[in-house]
Amino acid sequence: MAPTALSTFAILVVIFPLLYIYTASVAQTRMPTLRGKHICLLIAHPDDEAMFFAPSVLALTRPESGNQLKILCLSSGNADGLGETRKKELAKSGVLLGLRSENDVLVYESPDFPDSMTTTWDASKISTVLTSAFAPHLSSQKPTNDSTAPTATIDVLITFDATGVSSHPNHISLYHGARRFVSSLTKGRPGWASPVDLYTLTSVGILRKYSSFLDVFATVAAVSFSAFGRNTPKKSDRGNPGVLVSVSTLVGSRESYGAARTAMTEAHKSQMVWFRWGWIALSRYMYVNDLRLEKVKS
Repeated sequence: MAPTALSTFAILVVIFPLLYIYTASVAQTRMPTLRGKHICLLIAHPDDEAMFFAPSVLALTRPESGNQLKILCLSSGNADGLGETRKKELAKSGVLLGLRSENDVLVYESPDFPDSMTTTWDASKISTVLTSAFAPHLSSQKPTNDSTAPTATIDVLITFDATGVSSHPNHISLYHGARRFVSSLTKGRPGWASPVDLYTLTSVGILRKYSSFLDVFATVAAVSFSAFGRNTPKKSDRGNPGVLVSVSTLVGSRESYGAARTAMTEAHKSQMVWFRWGWIALSRYMYVNDLRLEKVKS
């Protein structure tokens, strides 16, 4: 490598981390966030919360935010017979990422939701589980009263988007089931806004996906550009932001890449095969999340 090229490379090696640290600081202090909300993170497998959603969980569990966040996982990840172990690992990871206690983690096990790379879960059955957990009054099959506002025990539901980040059919199923649940809350109640806002984790192309912390610059640019688009809600009917961006610092705070890494390496030990180390090092989802508010009609 020529001396000039080597000098340029050395400068970039210093500049990019410094720019990232500054961006993370700005994001954590100035970006719109949620406060005082009851939030459910809906995942398919133990370790989804750490591999994909760690920056969001760390941001939304800030003590000063006043949020109450729970994780609902629709399988124990028992494809290799490690279901019981993985449930314990998920509970430990949740606490490491800021949940108040292991009781804030619920694993729902049913033959309807097998841990499988080839199985699509039924959206209506996912919606039924969510209804039972967060809007049990809808299960009574009693006629709805149009004059009464729809209610639920959560304010916000977070899950994967229509691509599921990794194109995993279980992840994609959660997206469709979550939309069906939110839609059901206002079914037969024209004029009422849903009591639950649905946010989904943005899937990105493979180059961005494995660009580690460098993807923060593309994320900020994409979010800024979408703010001018017609398809991106500025706010929900309940006043929540149209986009939630969570950026973890590299080191030195509870909202750090190190915290996400620890959740994987210390909690999900049964999953730490060789390629997981590559994900931990290179995946942008270990450093930055952008959650988009979904438009859902009844």
